[in-house]
Amino acid sequence: MSTHPAFGKNKVAVITGGADGIGLAAAQAFTQLGMRVCLADIDSEKLEQASAMLPDALAIPVDVADFDQVNALREQAYKTFGQVDVLMNNAGIGRPTGAWTNTGNWQSILGVNLWGAINGTQAFTQAMLDQHSPGLIINTGSKQGITMPPGNPAYNVSKAGVKALTEALQHELRNTTDCQLSAHLLVPGFTYTGMIRRFAAEQPPAAWTPAQVVHYMIEHISAGDFYIICPDNDVDRATDNKRMAWTMGDLIHNRPPLSRWHSDYASAFDAFMADDAAP
Repeated sequence: MSTHPAFGKNKVAVITGGADGIGLAAAQAFTQLGMRVCLADIDSEKLEQASAMLPDALAIPVDVADFDQVNALREQAYKTFGQVDVLMNNAGIGRPTGAWTNTGNWQSILGVNLWGAINGTQAFTQAMLDQHSPGLIINTGSKQGITMPPGNPAYNVSKAGVKALTEALQHELRNTTDCQLSAHLLVPGFTYTGMIRRFAAEQPPAAWTPAQVVHYMIEHISAGDFYIICPDNDVDRATDNKRMAWTMGDLIHNRPPLSRWHSDYASAFDAFMADDAAP
């Protein structure tokens, strides 16, 4: 299968959170496709290490929560390359939060995960449209932004927001005359990134590598998919589909929120997951 034309030789990708994990794996994959790459990251030390691995890449320190810095990123990318064909709003952080605690962590998470994607979309979209050439905006979401597991509500809220943003963006692009730009929501499964390395020195057997996620992403964007919902070594797409269907069923059937984790619904959820006829 051929790849999307925006992934072609001499095309340009701007990747936030590009110094590690999925962002760095994307930069490596894009470089192998002959693309030119701009790495943006707030971590100057990791950015320097990534630059050593990809010496031809443009590396720019950026706090994606700061709109002025994201605008400056766009200006520098266009000044250097003259075009941007792929924007990957990928920067993300995770910190402990509760529904009514950890206010500072709430602000940090929403600033990077949600406002980072909003700022990137606001800063780059019109310029990419004005190129009148095939282009992609890829926003990194999370399964937590769909099924909302308890334990870190700020992260869930941020990724649910990214999902809503990307859906709205693609709808508007699809209804823009002569538009060659499309948006896509990347939803990784369990992936061994820097967030996981803080707790696990070795890659867990269930986890995919960032390179596997990026390969899956390129394949499915090239096939025209909007939702890029990645499996991992433990959870397949059929399992994801059932979990998402159960989550939507909370609304449809007026169950308690997050009923999947509610003791009164444990047996019903297990039966639903075991039912081959369930969606």
